[in-house]
Amino acid sequence: MSYRKLGRNSGARKAMFKSLLSAFFQYERIETTEARAKELRKFAEKVITLAKRGDLSARRQAINLVADVDVVHKVFEEIPGKYGDRAGGYTRILKLAPRRGDAAPMVLIELV
Repeated sequence: MSYRKLGRNSGARKAMFKSLLSAFFQYERIETTEARAKELRKFAEKVITLAKRGDLSARRQAINLVADVDVVHKVFEEIPGKYGDRAGGYTRILKLAPRRGDAAPMVLIELV
């Protein structure tokens, strides 16, 4: 399995994705760099699939991936109703203008 390291060690990378995931599900859209969004999409799709499953084991796995328990509760209450009939592809990535400071490619990742 290949993945982007994003210039961080594994602990910092896991912490970054936990906080990004909780912000993503809290606001249902976030603005971030393209590389982060492409990696975040994998985790977001997994959490939504767990929410559709909806059992206790799935909830515990989602809590392990997302930093905030309240956000996990929100996901498990709202998401299965929205995406019950959808087989995958729950997120959308829209390109934005490059970041002003370092010209990093910026995107908006949102729930479909």
